[in-house]
Amino acid sequence: MAVSEILAELKALGTESTVKTFRRHGANGDLYGVKIADLKKVLKKIKGDQALALDLWKTGNSDAMYLAALAADGSQMTPAQLNAWAKSAWWYMLSEYAVPFVAAEHPQACSIAAKWIDARAASVASSGWATFALIVSTRPDSELELDEIMDLLHRVQTGIASAENRVRYCMNNFVIAVGAYVKPLLKEAKAVAKKIGQVEVDVGDTSCRVPIATDAIRKIESLGRIGQKRKSTKC
Repeated sequence: MAVSEILAELKALGTESTVKTFRRHGANGDLYGVKIADLKKVLKKIKGDQALALDLWKTGNSDAMYLAALAADGSQMTPAQLNAWAKSAWWYMLSEYAVPFVAAEHPQACSIAAKWIDARAASVASSGWATFALIVSTRPDSELELDEIMDLLHRVQTGIASAENRVRYCMNNFVIAVGAYVKPLLKEAKAVAKKIGQVEVDVGDTSCRVPIATDAIRKIESLGRIGQKRKSTKC
């Protein structure tokens, strides 16, 4: 399929109600308002077409960019391509979900994410923390540098209060991810979660709530799911 054909299909799938929802969440750019479930129907037609996925991202259309992340194989992308995606992700659905979907698949994901969390641009820093959350969520503990993750937990504890709005949200989610998926660091994650408490994030004109890390980890622990990894970085 050509990019123009996909854009036409996405436009037909978009709804005004979804556009309004995305706008309330801060999406101020080009989009059609396609629900994720409908994007995945289109995904079946293009999955595995790496070149097409890269071209879809370049359109700047949010729906096409999210679809691109679902279709692309992040392990085949270059660090330069991932950096370009992180810099061009223009709202949090792209910076905190689409970009990390592919970045976490890359062999150099940890080093890439480590650079991103130091970025001046809050959206790029958010991508970094969200990528780390996916790394610990999907990779076996034997492949993780536990000392590095401990350092990141300490960084959250000392820096979350002064971090940018959406960066705080992603840092909080990182603590939850470590507690939920890295069993050897459960105790440490719970201690940091207790320290940071309720994290305040401006979620705009929405009813969204910021999860309390202690509660989220406790719930997963009560279900006996600590350490059960996700099968994919994407959803």
